[in-house]
Amino acid sequence: MRNGSEGKFRVLGRFLERKGESNQSREQGRSGPRFPRHSSGWSALRKRMQSEPGLRVIDAGGTSPTNINYLASLGHSIFMADLVGDAYESDWKTGVDDEDKPILNVEGYLEQTLNFSGRTFDIVLLWATLDYLPEPFVAAVVDRLFESMNPGGQVLAFFHTKAQGEQTAFCRFHLTEGDDVQLQVANPHPIQRAFSNRNIENLFGKWSGFRQFLAKDGVSEVIITR
Repeated sequence: MRNGSEGKFRVLGRFLERKGESNQSREQGRSGPRFPRHSSGWSALRKRMQSEPGLRVIDAGGTSPTNINYLASLGHSIFMADLVGDAYESDWKTGVDDEDKPILNVEGYLEQTLNFSGRTFDIVLLWATLDYLPEPFVAAVVDRLFESMNPGGQVLAFFHTKAQGEQTAFCRFHLTEGDDVQLQVANPHPIQRAFSNRNIENLFGKWSGFRQFLAKDGVSEVIITR
């Protein structure tokens, strides 16, 4: 836990500022109806967050005033990151390899999105981010989070079980005080992959704990412990 000197309503992260069409597209992605979805993973994590004030939290799903206000009301500090938006709305391509696949500036991406200036964290709301990132960024993001989390820190991640269908639309996730999260269809970033359980376990192989929650809507939820 952290002491109260950091302040209940301190936001560690920067709010991303974009200009022109990029800014307009992000704003459009924050409007529109929200749909409730029961989340066993959020229900489990919420109990910890309600009982341990002063946690440092990363919300990787883009800026959500709902999430900022709720987490701050519980006494937590928040770093906001838009991992998927930054992956596609900046040009990270530096060339192509022998198979004509793009070579991406992974370190530049991590420096822009997950530069914590030495801070460490207790909770990551990763949502379904890893399903949408370009392949070179996936393992790099997981490794950066591992390096930046305190022992016992936890990640809440969602994974689609299929890469086709309406349920694969890219969404923002908004927290509630209950066992639901609210989904809001956002910018049309295409899903890149569907992870199997083995894929997930291999990706988080260095982590110490793995708790999965099965759902009926084609999305599994996992809490991974540092």
